[in-house]
Amino acid sequence: MTSDSARLTQLLSSIDGRGYGSYKQLRGSYDLGTCRLLIDHVQADPFAPPSLMRLVVDRAAAGFPEDLLADRHGHVATSDFLARALTETASHSGERVDVGAPGQEVLERTTIAVADDGIEARLAAELPASGRRIQGRRAARLLTEDLPRIAEAVLFHARHDAEALRAHVALHRDQEALRDRLAGRGLVALVGDGAILPRRSGDSELPLIEDAVPFESPASLRVEIDLPSGRRVSGMGIPEGVTVIVGGGFHGKSTLLRALERGIHPHVAGDGREWVITRADAAAIRAEDGRAVTGVDISPFISGLPSGTDTRSFTTSNASGSTSQAASLIEAADAGASALLIDEDTSATNFMLRDARMRALIPSEREPITPFVDRVRPLFAERGVSTVLVAGGSGAFFDVADHVIAMDSYAPCDVTAEARALAEEAQPPAAPVFTAPRPRLPDPVSLRPADARKPASARGRDTIRLGREHLDLSAVSQLLDPAQTQGVAHALDRLADLLAEDGRLPLEDAVQVLVDRIESGGLETLSPHRGHPGHLARPRALEIHAAVNRWRGLRLV
Repeated sequence: MTSDSARLTQLLSSIDGRGYGSYKQLRGSYDLGTCRLLIDHVQADPFAPPSLMRLVVDRAAAGFPEDLLADRHGHVATSDFLARALTETASHSGERVDVGAPGQEVLERTTIAVADDGIEARLAAELPASGRRIQGRRAARLLTEDLPRIAEAVLFHARHDAEALRAHVALHRDQEALRDRLAGRGLVALVGDGAILPRRSGDSELPLIEDAVPFESPASLRVEIDLPSGRRVSGMGIPEGVTVIVGGGFHGKSTLLRALERGIHPHVAGDGREWVITRADAAAIRAEDGRAVTGVDISPFISGLPSGTDTRSFTTSNASGSTSQAASLIEAADAGASALLIDEDTSATNFMLRDARMRALIPSEREPITPFVDRVRPLFAERGVSTVLVAGGSGAFFDVADHVIAMDSYAPCDVTAEARALAEEAQPPAAPVFTAPRPRLPDPVSLRPADARKPASARGRDTIRLGREHLDLSAVSQLLDPAQTQGVAHALDRLADLLAEDGRLPLEDAVQVLVDRIESGGLETLSPHRGHPGHLARPRALEIHAAVNRWRGLRLV
């Protein structure tokens, strides 16, 4: 036992049975031999959020091969591998130790940090108590025995399957290399041959094992891409432009779209969607009744309202299905999305299309909504934004589609020729529809509510608490993990700081400054805490924009 271990054990023995507040004395750094333990934050009482701690070992002693950490992708993949090992090891601890367990996606996280001088595991642990009285002996076992065992099992290369780690890093590098090549090949996404897209259930992201149909690309859409490891991946390339996915009910249309939505992030080996790779800036769009909209130009879709409202800078606290979907689409395009992923089932019908009978009954001059089917081609031609659309109830989009893919029992077929034979000739627009995005200047005060005495914080995946208000992100379907939502919450606070420094900074520029800071300083730059930054996973700029745009307190200068 090291001198620090003995000192820590003695301290915990001396406060055994005292009130929980005596645990505050634990803050500090301790050399436990196997690792250094840093206790950054001690919970105020047994019912408060757990205490924040870090386990650190010398990088040279850890022994991880430097080639695995030679680039950003290697850092992310190695950290993810260790985070999964940390989750497994911590689950066998006798105490409640939270390490922010990863899911099927490989995300940049704060769980493991690799620096020049050390490798660090971040965890949150509940210090043991009986009621509000300290259980010092249990705490001593946790801090001087359990945590060093966790560090020894996770933070030393010799304790891992070296080939499994190397394969994990190689897969991640290949996935990101493939993503980088999509735009150069004129593709929005690739769905690899052999992929397993169905999940075990509607509330599970694990792959279906029994009776799953491996994906096989139609010959007309198959592409092959060589990757840095020497691997060659083949699969269905989804080209830029307008792609419509059709098929009978329960034949896999929405399953394919959902895989594309989540393909913005790499997946672990065995997930089945390892080679479903989508451009990182693709945005899922849906109707969202009741959301707030602030100063968005929805005039390409909605104009001439009977109320006389100017839809070139549209604001409402309670958007309808059509106005919410129009706003979300414009916001995503203005935030830099190169592709939109849309399912007819989660869309507002009157936003998507108007059939011939409705057009005859209600002439265009009396209908303020111009449906998406009339704007999807100008959106690509004028803004360069592609669309992948699932359509199950109407063939109206055949008229404007570049490609039509039919799903039949989870097998894709290229039916573009057949769809074109059924299509009517589309009429080109007489004049440009989409103007260049206008900068929106948020009022700095509006992102920092007067009653916000604590940093913004996530409440699960769907909600952020900002002051006394709750921000609903349930419709932001590409936000996958509560740790990402916590990253968004901290991003809102950092945006408020930026805008307070420069009140004339447009929202798009402010988010870009924040993204640049993350790139240069790491995900920890979002956190308001020193030491342990909390369990964060990196959100995209699109999710940060989505949160700002849904904040009911947002005001523009």
